[in-house]
Order: sequence, then structure tokens, then C-alpha cells
Amino acid sequence: MNARTREDARRTGRRVLISLLVALLLLGGLAGAGAYLWSHYGEQVSLAMGWTTNDYDDGDQGDEVSVTVRAGEIGTDISASLEEAGVVKTSDAFTELLLAQQPQVEFQPGIYTLRERMSSQAALDAMQDPANLRQLSATIPEGLTIEGTLERLSQGSGIPYEEFAAAAVDPTVFGLPEGVPSLEGWLFPATYEFQPEMTAHDIIALLVSHQVQVLDEFGVPEADRERVLTVASIVQREGRDDDFSKISQVIYKRLEIDMALGMDSTAQYGSGEHGSFWSSDEALSDDNPWNTYVHKGLPIGPISNPGRAAIDAALHPADTDWLYFVNAPGGNGALTFTTNEAEHEAAIQEYRDWCAATPDSGC
Repeated sequence: MNARTREDARRTGRRVLISLLVALLLLGGLAGAGAYLWSHYGEQVSLAMGWTTNDYDDGDQGDEVSVTVRAGEIGTDISASLEEAGVVKTSDAFTELLLAQQPQVEFQPGIYTLRERMSSQAALDAMQDPANLRQLSATIPEGLTIEGTLERLSQGSGIPYEEFAAAAVDPTVFGLPEGVPSLEGWLFPATYEFQPEMTAHDIIALLVSHQVQVLDEFGVPEADRERVLTVASIVQREGRDDDFSKISQVIYKRLEIDMALGMDSTAQYGSGEHGSFWSSDEALSDDNPWNTYVHKGLPIGPISNPGRAAIDAALHPADTDWLYFVNAPGGNGALTFTTNEAEHEAAIQEYRDWCAATPDSGC
């Protein structure tokens, strides 16, 4: 091979190498561009080609979930809530289904019980079934503490407990009298229905306004309301309705003679032993402002949310000389009232004997 031939061969090799490099660069560019395009439009292409779907097929439904529909929400709002809760695969699929309905679907506000991974049609069918709709409501029984009340309000409204706890921190925003340390005693027990647009603050304000209305009906001056609710809350926790006025009388009689109230319900409240039957030694001796074994007079504030009957009893104590009471044998909530310490100790021993003889009674 002469020099010219060798030079021609080298030029040909360089041209081939350059062509290969250009081809590789082009292919790499196309691959990069393809990856970019697929990342942005791949889902739409898959849907258009029928390779995938934006809807579940109901073959693998999951756990129950709750979805809240609030007044004024439109189809796209509801679709977004369903997707966020994992009920439907995409909000688009549910929205498209809604748009195809004739007549137009209307949703009742409330909490719907649905399942994860439902097809849009299955979700729509479930939301049209009244059995899956829970109205926003809560029943608050007498004698609950504020914590128990807020828990029930949260369960009934679908609003997180934390929002209720935060809203309840400052009693003054609900117009309560100066010096009221908490909302304990001010959340009137009853059954309430809520509108979906109501906030935790709105719901608490509803209960407070109901309590204020009841106090107004009884003619309780604003300056006396915290005191009346404190007495009523103890009455509520200590016995049955038919003993309320007698319990109230014992409280006022002890206050009158400067005798410690010695109410287990207050000691339990102050030490956090809510719902206990017998008070622990720790609860009875704990130095907190609710412990009426340690401190004379009324506790610093209410220990529960009293109902109408307990408030009535706090305002109208019985006309008796009772100074003591204790649970009566029988386990039906009745109390034995006595006028002196000797009779009281005898009544306590009678109850203890009954408890020992009936170990399954729960006392």
C-alpha cells in the first residue's frame, strides 16, 4: 500500500468514526427526549392507547374510610376528596362519571362510609345509598368531662380532636365570665346536629350558648354561674337524679359549717382518676385545687358538664339535715344519707359487707 492509499484509508476511518459518534449522539438525544416526553405525557398516552386506566375495577377494595361532604361543595371538590382518601384512583375518572349523569347527581352533606380502591361507579353508587351516610351529630351525656365531650364532638363532626382542643384553650372567646379557667361545666349535654361548614369553634360555641340559655332560664346571675355549675357538676357525678337535691343539700350544709366537702368525685377529677369507683390513697391526698379532702370549700371549678336536673338541684337543695352520704347496698346507684359520723361509718360498713358478699357486683 502506497502513502496515498494509506492516507485515504485513514480519512475513511475518521469519517466512519465521526458518523458513528453522530449517530450515537442522535440516539442519545432521542432517548433523553423520549424519557422527558414520557415522564410528562406517558400517562395520557397509556390511557389513549388503552394500556392502562384511570379507574379501579373493584377487584381489590380495601379498608373502610370516611369522606366528609360539606355544604356548598361541587363535584370537583368531592372528586378531589375521594382521590385524597384513596377511594377512587383519580379525581378525573369520578368527575367524568358525574358529568355523564342525567339528571345531575346531588350529594347530601355528611360523612360517607366508603372503601379504598373503589371504581368510580361503585363509589357513586355507595354515596347514593343512605345506609352509607352518617349525619353530622353528637350526643353528649350528662357528667362527661371536657375531654370526653370534645372526643364525642370530634367523632360526630369529623373534625380532628386536636382542632377542638385548640379551640377550647381560651374560654374568653366564648363570652364566659371573667375568671373562668376552662370550659369544664360549660358544654351543655344534649344531642346536637352540625352543619358541615361548622368549625370546632362554631360547635363549641353552640354548646356554650345552650348552657348559657339554660342558666338564663333558671335566672342565674352571671356572677354566680361558675359557682352554680361547680356545685351542679359535683351533684351530677355523685349520684342519681332522684338524689340530686339531697346531695346538693349536703354540699351546702358542709359549706355552711366550714366542713371539708370530702367528695370523691372531686379528688378523682383532680388526680385524673376519672370513672374510678373507689378513690386511691394518692387521689385522696393529692394537693390539687379540686381535692375537697385537702382543701375546704368548693373546688376551683366544675368537674364535669352537668345537665338540667343537676343545675336545678344546685339551685334548689332539699330541706333536710343530711350531712353524709355513701353508696347503698344493691348496686343500683342509690345512696344512704345520714346526719352524723357514727351513722355514716355504719352505712359505710354496711356497704362494704355487701360488696364482700357480692364480689361480682363491681364495687
